[in-house]
Amino acid sequence: MTGRQGEQLVPVPRLVGWFAGFTRDVALHADELSALDGAIGDADHGTNLNRGCREALRTLHAEPPRTVGDFGRTVGMQLLAHVGGASGVLYGSFFLDFGASAPGAQGLTPRGFAAAWHAGVAAVVARGRAEVGDKTMLDVLAPVRDALDTAAWHTVDLGGMLKAALDAAEQGLEATVPLVARKGRASYIGPRSAGHQDPGARSSWLLVRAATTTLAG
Repeated sequence: MTGRQGEQLVPVPRLVGWFAGFTRDVALHADELSALDGAIGDADHGTNLNRGCREALRTLHAEPPRTVGDFGRTVGMQLLAHVGGASGVLYGSFFLDFGASAPGAQGLTPRGFAAAWHAGVAAVVARGRAEVGDKTMLDVLAPVRDALDTAAWHTVDLGGMLKAALDAAEQGLEATVPLVARKGRASYIGPRSAGHQDPGARSSWLLVRAATTTLAG
């Protein structure tokens, strides 16, 4: 399927497939995510995110979304309701504003996907009041935003854009290891948070990786 001027269009069912892929990856890595969280937090990131993703995917299958706005609203509201804590608010806000970027659209062009990601990250910044370098999920989401924005100026090839995004996500993820957390529960332990990978950054990397394997067609 193509959009204007031959741009590849990612239809809503493929966005659902992206979230299904993310849900599968979260389930597979739930123990790992919780173990990472145990080093610097409550040890429940994987458990909580797994529960919320399963509920969101169940709702997507029971009530298939017709528009990008429907997709983002369904996922966002279910994550807010079932993940709990800061992760639920941040992931829920990301998807709500991702969908609100193109509420009536039945798909996203590559540039539309970049714009939707940008909107989602803006919501995370507004809700979490974090910056890159604070050792949070934003250390992955923001570099991906920048990579997508840059790539969107030079290409309409979604596969190429997503490869650049995954490269940025991997660099951002590894960059969290030496950081001292300045936001969230990890900030309570101060310098002892250094040397550990951030669990929210890790799950955000899974979200990007799932996009590379499901969206490009």
